[in-house]
Amino acid sequence: MMSDERQCKFLPVFTQQLIKLRIIKKMVKHFFRGAFNRILHLLARFIPGATNIRPFLHRLRGVKIHGKVFIGDEVYIENSHPEVIEMYEEAELAPRCTLIAHFRGTGKIILKQKAWVGTGAIIIASPNQTLTIEEGSVVAAGSVVTKNVPPFTLVGGSPAKPIANVTVPMTLDGTSFEDFKKGLVPIKKK
Repeated sequence: MMSDERQCKFLPVFTQQLIKLRIIKKMVKHFFRGAFNRILHLLARFIPGATNIRPFLHRLRGVKIHGKVFIGDEVYIENSHPEVIEMYEEAELAPRCTLIAHFRGTGKIILKQKAWVGTGAIIIASPNQTLTIEEGSVVAAGSVVTKNVPPFTLVGGSPAKPIANVTVPMTLDGTSFEDFKKGLVPIKKK
């Protein structure tokens, strides 16, 4: 049996070892989860299956996907914190889009129903910010989005600015580009 004095000295050492063990276990778990996420991410960027396999792989990574979505080739969706990205029914990401929601802190990106992001667009959420691409909105190809996009609005440029109101949203069921283009109502400059 240990004396009270020896037990008091032993307890802090034992507690410190337990804390170190928990930290190490957490680090190992985080490392393997991160490696697994990166492998899934690489597969999702190049494997065919824009409406089935890619969304499935991103769901496994932690991206919140509600309903049927389209994820094009080489789309980069937040590698370090995939759980802060959310996509809703019929949201579409054209090839080579980039969604980043962390830089010295974590933000959040939400793509609402029928939101459409054009080829090569970059969407960046600041720390502690929720950036929302609202329902029926369209982000033009090559745009850089750092602020919320209002519903049924076409934005473009760097930084992205409203260009037109959308009356015929791009949808997965195959809205033609001609119908979409005819449905745009230019926003008058003040």
